Amino acid sequence: MTEIGWFYPLAVLAVLLVGISKSGFGGGLGVMAVPMMSLAIAPQKAAAILLPLLVVMDFFTVYHYRKNWDKRNLLVLLPSAVLGILLGSQVFRYLSDAIIRLMVGTLAVLFAAHFFTHFRLAETQKASIPKGAFWGAIAGFTSFGVHAGGPPINIYLLPQKMPKSLFVGTTVIFFTLVNLIKIIPYALLGQLNPENLVVSLILAPLAPLGVWLGLVLHHRVNENLFYKLCYLFLGVTGIKLLWDGFTGL
Repeated sequence: MTEIGWFYPLAVLAVLLVGISKSGFGGGLGVMAVPMMSLAIAPQKAAAILLPLLVVMDFFTVYHYRKNWDKRNLLVLLPSAVLGILLGSQVFRYLSDAIIRLMVGTLAVLFAAHFFTHFRLAETQKASIPKGAFWGAIAGFTSFGVHAGGPPINIYLLPQKMPKSLFVGTTVIFFTLVNLIKIIPYALLGQLNPENLVVSLILAPLAPLGVWLGLVLHHRVNENLFYKLCYLFLGVTGIKLLWDGFTGL
């Protein structure tokens, strides 16, 4: 298949998975979208196409979870996330497609490896300003470049063992604000150009569909199996991107 032929099947699957993950499982699988789409197009272009779709998803999910979020964690995470976004906006413009593929592939493999090797702690952890500030900054940085802020936030929030809806709601509010902030540097860097916005518009109907599927599955699916399969696929995708990055240097 041609590059365009590969792109739309990958993009459809990526957008649906992001919507399902965002509204049903805390957004951790958002890291899959850019790696999947980067198999067909440049990572920067994939990230630019996805951002308007993420904002659309955010408006749907934030309404559903508007009463379920943790204020203390958000007060810790958001300021450092803004710093991470600012750093990302200064760094990613100087990187080639091959380098970004290597970065995205490395993140994908590391996050997949973390998922399969992570064991829940026996004691529940509490919100922590130092840990929250660190992971919030990492989330802002990775979210700016490749919309991969979910795993760092999950690494911080999951050990707190919050009720499922409170956990998902906290991530929803966090990424709604983060994605709105990201619009400014994306626009200034020329990423939200007409060509990318047209593709976003074509894919836009999938955004509410993915969110709706996530809300349905939130109470019905075995999330452990869902995450295991998706992170396995993420790891395989990451390995492919690493190969493409090394061969493209």
